[in-house]
Amino acid sequence: MKNLPYSTDPVIVSQEMCDHNGHMNVKYYYQLFDDVYTKMYIENLGFDDDYLASGFSTFTLEDSIRYLKEFKLNDNIYPSFYLYKVNKKLLHFVGILLNEKMELSAIFETVLAHVNLNTRKVTEFSETRLDNMLEYKNNNQLTEELPFAIRLHINDL
Repeated sequence: MKNLPYSTDPVIVSQEMCDHNGHMNVKYYYQLFDDVYTKMYIENLGFDDDYLASGFSTFTLEDSIRYLKEFKLNDNIYPSFYLYKVNKKLLHFVGILLNEKMELSAIFETVLAHVNLNTRKVTEFSETRLDNMLEYKNNNQLTEELPFAIRLHINDL
């Protein structure tokens, strides 16, 4: 399988990341996925400190992780992500971890809601932010179908 449009440098499984079964502990899968999509979310979509200071953020509504192949000590992990769907209030990201043979080893999905931090309520993105996210999404489409089913669903614009 190929990487998704947003990818980072490979990560090497450390001893700290391994559990009593001799493979990467599930908490590090989640941490790795979270770190990668958060970096994309800040750098490419502009959800930075200035955005938080403006009184808005996103909250996670749901996550899904599928573990397909294990990672062991010193294995290289190739993480990548893309913005799968966007609507006026929600974002849906899909991420994958590939192993050294470029085999699909884990799948992650997350749905985030746009939140007004003053009211702590879900609210629509500004028109400008929504347009920017849709442009980013359109510029980073996949050239082929995903080789797995999507589990989480939101309406797309």
